[in-house]
Amino acid sequence: MPIKMYGIKNCDTIKKARTWLEGHGVAYDFHDYKASGIDRPSLEAWVEEFGWETVLNRAGTTFKKLPDADKQGLDAEKAIALMLAQPSMIKRPMLDLGGRRIVGFKPEAYDAAFPG
Repeated sequence: MPIKMYGIKNCDTIKKARTWLEGHGVAYDFHDYKASGIDRPSLEAWVEEFGWETVLNRAGTTFKKLPDADKQGLDAEKAIALMLAQPSMIKRPMLDLGGRRIVGFKPEAYDAAFPG
């Protein structure tokens, strides 16, 4: 299974992660949330694996612009609904290595995932 990166093309963190992968000769497919959305089963699996608190990007502008009522009483189901409606609220990148995933971009995590 090829490596797949999920994110938004114009995101600065995505650009850093793509530069890292390309600089290390790691081939990957890119899935743009803005262009293609995200399916519920994938999002539910990520929330189950990492917790909605990790998958939901509460630091981003999209989340911050939400009405206060939408931010209250967050739980997994409500977070998934918000992310399905506005995929830019999903933490990025989500790097799917087939057998495991990495959320966000930290060079040391990528170094560990792709030694040498």
